[in-house]
Amino acid sequence: MPKQEMLDMVIGAGEAQRNAKQAQVHADAANKALEAGDRATAIAELRRAVAADPNPQTLFKLAYNLDLAGEDEEALAMYERAVEHRPAPINALINLAVLYEDMGDSARAERCLRQVLETAPNHPRARLYMKDVQASREMVINEDVDRDKLKRNAMLDIPVTDFELSVRARTCLKKMNIRTLGDLLRTTEAELLGYKNFGESSLLEIKQMLASKGMRLGQGVEDAHRQARRKILDQLRGSGNEQMLKKSVSDLALSVRARKALQLLNIQTLGDLVSHTEAELMGVKNFGATSLQEVKDKLAEYGLSLRRLDE
Repeated sequence: MPKQEMLDMVIGAGEAQRNAKQAQVHADAANKALEAGDRATAIAELRRAVAADPNPQTLFKLAYNLDLAGEDEEALAMYERAVEHRPAPINALINLAVLYEDMGDSARAERCLRQVLETAPNHPRARLYMKDVQASREMVINEDVDRDKLKRNAMLDIPVTDFELSVRARTCLKKMNIRTLGDLLRTTEAELLGYKNFGESSLLEIKQMLASKGMRLGQGVEDAHRQARRKILDQLRGSGNEQMLKKSVSDLALSVRARKALQLLNIQTLGDLVSHTEAELMGVKNFGATSLQEVKDKLAEYGLSLRRLDE
């Protein structure tokens, strides 16, 4: 090794030793201040100790006292510096996790605790805090879901009379028992046009109104189908006929034209079929009044019928 390089190493080691001694002097002064109940002086001395030699133990002690003094931001920074060393001090990781949790950052809190549990799987404080953090995260998720659901339901409950529609369109919707935005979204174009006196101009008017809100007719049809199936199942519950809704529509022995129409609508069981309206079936190309009557007659044999629009 060259002489200059050896000299630099010796000088560096000497400086490190002097810095460590200086840091220890400040750390001792901090301990005396703490014994005297003077936390402010102790923090000042610990800051000097960290400036001289930022070892993890001193960083943790400074962070801990800053934490107790309510200096959360600086405490957080000191804890983060402490855990950069390997191995990271367990108490620093746990206290850092608590600060992250207080800030609402559950993800980073969980990462700190996982780091502790990887080396000490049975650490009681880490295990306890991990349960709290995970419960908190689940609570936040549930609250967000509930909030979104309430907003969506509130929007769907808006009366259609609140929208700028012509008198004819409003009158038709009222007669069809379409009272709210949710009712309208569960209605298809075919169902609207199938109603007496409801023309293309009224349909275009409604479609433009919904489009301006990023919505469209029929987008809530699946919800309507699920609700209809659930309602019929509740009616049949206890009668011993619940399994009837799972029967395949192929058992109805329908004509080829009627079967093709049901396939296009992805209707596979009697439960699927009775959740649809006449207008939905009639909206399928080549499905006419004869096929509709055929389907209705077959359902009647089982004591069932197609869903009415106002259901």
